[in-house]
Amino acid sequence: MALELAIRDVEAGYAAVRALHGVSLTIAKGETVALLGTNGNGKSTLMKCVMGIVRPTEGSVTLKLDGATHDLTRLSTEEIVNLGVAMVPEGRRLFPKLTVEENLLLGAYRPLARTQISRNLAFAYEAFPVLAERRRQLAGSMSGGQQQMLAIARALMSAPKLLLVDEPSVGLAPILVSHTITKIKELKDSYGLTVLMAEQNFHQAIRIADRGYIIVHGEIVFEGDVQALEQNELVRSYYLGTA
Repeated sequence: MALELAIRDVEAGYAAVRALHGVSLTIAKGETVALLGTNGNGKSTLMKCVMGIVRPTEGSVTLKLDGATHDLTRLSTEEIVNLGVAMVPEGRRLFPKLTVEENLLLGAYRPLARTQISRNLAFAYEAFPVLAERRRQLAGSMSGGQQQMLAIARALMSAPKLLLVDEPSVGLAPILVSHTITKIKELKDSYGLTVLMAEQNFHQAIRIADRGYIIVHGEIVFEGDVQALEQNELVRSYYLGTA
């Protein structure tokens, strides 16, 4: 099953504010690609462009899947999700007054996922046992780490092929950040996912990434594999503090 996400020369923003300037990146099937940058540099905007939430003013976002090429800039968010693209949004965006299980079931609304609810629910509970223990608990009463687990599991309920994870470390204690990033890798391997992860925690992101892109003020300023990223002077100066 072939899969490739290609973002080419994308310009996007909000009204008069331009957030992305000619951004290009690619992701191939089975890769974990990290989009690295501090807050306010356009990571979330790019994720929203892929999901059809923000429309680029220029450039293209295409998904090649099973021999067909889909122009995501012309599709609704629902249609993009139905292709097998899911996002774990920054800040989790759960339904706080619904239970854990109700939140999970809401993630399974795309037609293909509806036929696999029992299997995907079992997988979610196996991946995150604490969710099984708290399936009747209101999501809003859970800890930040547990809510992040629920947000990831909810995305998996749609049976995605491409998973976008936006700032998984936000609001979490360091030990929970490490656990969450490790779990993303485990799920990617066991579920056969392709992952695009926007993250500002360089140390954690490169633990699981195959390649990475650095975005600064809405522009991609460097791309390469993990070794190249670690040796790059920009990275050493701004992320590792060793330049």
